[in-house]
Amino acid sequence: MNVADWVVLLGTIVGIAAYGSWRTRHVRSLNTYLRGNASAGWGTIGLSVMATQASAITFLSIPGQGFESGVGFVQNYFGLPLALIVVCAVFLPMYRRLNVYTAYEFLGQRFDEKTRLLGAGLFLLQRGLAAGVTIYAPAIIISTVLGWPLDLVIVFTGLLVIVYTVTGGSEAVALTHKWQMAVISAGMVTAMVVLLLRLPAGLGLTGAAWVAGALGKLQAVDFSLDPSRRYTVWTGVFGGLFLSLSYFGTDQSQVQRYIGGASLREGRLGLMFNAMLKIPMQFVILLLGALLFVFYQFAPHPVFFNQAEWRRHAQDGRFQAIEAEHAGAVVQSQSAIRAWLQARASDDTAREASARAAMVAASDRTHAIRAEAKAALVAADPRAKATDSDYVFITFILTQLPHGAVGLLVAVMFAAALSSKASELSALGTTTTIDFWRHVRPLAAADEARNVRVARRFTALWGVFAVAFALFAGFAENLIEAINILGSIFYGVLLGLFLVAFFLRRVGGSAVFIAAVTAQVLVIVMYFSLNIGYLWYNLIGCAVCIALSVALQAVLPPRARAAA
Repeated sequence: MNVADWVVLLGTIVGIAAYGSWRTRHVRSLNTYLRGNASAGWGTIGLSVMATQASAITFLSIPGQGFESGVGFVQNYFGLPLALIVVCAVFLPMYRRLNVYTAYEFLGQRFDEKTRLLGAGLFLLQRGLAAGVTIYAPAIIISTVLGWPLDLVIVFTGLLVIVYTVTGGSEAVALTHKWQMAVISAGMVTAMVVLLLRLPAGLGLTGAAWVAGALGKLQAVDFSLDPSRRYTVWTGVFGGLFLSLSYFGTDQSQVQRYIGGASLREGRLGLMFNAMLKIPMQFVILLLGALLFVFYQFAPHPVFFNQAEWRRHAQDGRFQAIEAEHAGAVVQSQSAIRAWLQARASDDTAREASARAAMVAASDRTHAIRAEAKAALVAADPRAKATDSDYVFITFILTQLPHGAVGLLVAVMFAAALSSKASELSALGTTTTIDFWRHVRPLAAADEARNVRVARRFTALWGVFAVAFALFAGFAENLIEAINILGSIFYGVLLGLFLVAFFLRRVGGSAVFIAAVTAQVLVIVMYFSLNIGYLWYNLIGCAVCIALSVALQAVLPPRARAAA
């Protein structure tokens, strides 16, 4: 990075953070601090909801996912639009009617305090751990770019987001989200344009798409019924529906983004904005990864993209042999691709089929050598991180983008990380203040300054926890999968609590509490003992919670309190 990159990077991330802190420095009302500006329109709500979900993990891992596996990961989001329709129709009106600060207050009014605390506790556990993952992701980037210690970058990033989130609360989060989304959009468009310009002469977007499709990178749907496959139409529609319904309907980091708008209509329009744009946005990012795969069929690239990890062992003769073998395989793959493109243009079906088979075989050989490289790393050091997909997009940014644009793309990762991180901290602080602290020590109705101080302290404490978790925990999986796996373990049961609350009016607090605890234990045991796609755990946890609640209520005394 040169001076231009530094100016763009620091001017963007520090400037937005400082702007958010300055604009919200006079927030004194607990309602504004926890819910944000009461006059927020659908555009602000929609961008804030999108920025909360679109973390740095989205822009760091998903291009790598597209590079490795193609665009099939988009099936993960097939259930999202329907989930947001349900949230608009059922969840949002109830939250606004009850005028709650958190989603879990509704559980307390509908059932009892222990169920409310269980729901809030599941959220704090899942989101508190996830906050560490979201702060870890951009730290990988900056440590790779600058060669700085990873721990130093984690602390710097954490402190930056803590400052403006603690200062202005939910209002600062929404205010900064708009500018962060603008930076993210500009950066990703820049990356796509540069990628298309860097493709070999005569190939272009159409030719690259044909190559990607022929090599299996553009299969967007998979109708397989194999439960061990992670991404299929069925896992996306059913598992993805329950994951999205849990996330948008019961996760306070999202609920807090839309319950405080100007009206019910504004909240619904903001959510529908996301329902329309989320799948296209994710597809474009995955397509970027698939096109990166094509680009690197023609451009020199390392056998293992995490070069810092690879260089620790590169002096070993075996590793040097793998590098040489990979370089030769890339040359053969390039020749095979060009031969197929020529055969395809000749309208000779037999020639085209033969050339296509040769191209696929050459690509498979390159893939096998990459797998051999990963196996060699693990053999040399069992603690080595053998997954390098998160480093694919970083490598492209550092080696192919012009100066200034490099700083912009690094700023994209930081802006995305700060946006999601700020929402998480604000939600964690709000939930701790309202659902736990207020349960022990009631907030002083006449002392708003004290109430805001309490909320700020809890927000800061969660920020420190997230930083500490990122410092001491290791993340071996692809980051986007890690965050979804973590959510799938807890979200299904949490959603089950809310669906029982909304639709099964005869079920009381004791029945649903026991059912939820049992279902959560079952999901955790299944995750560590079975090999099924993790999205199914959303459906399993939810279904077990609901079914067991009904069964238990049939043998327990009728619930005493009336429905909320």
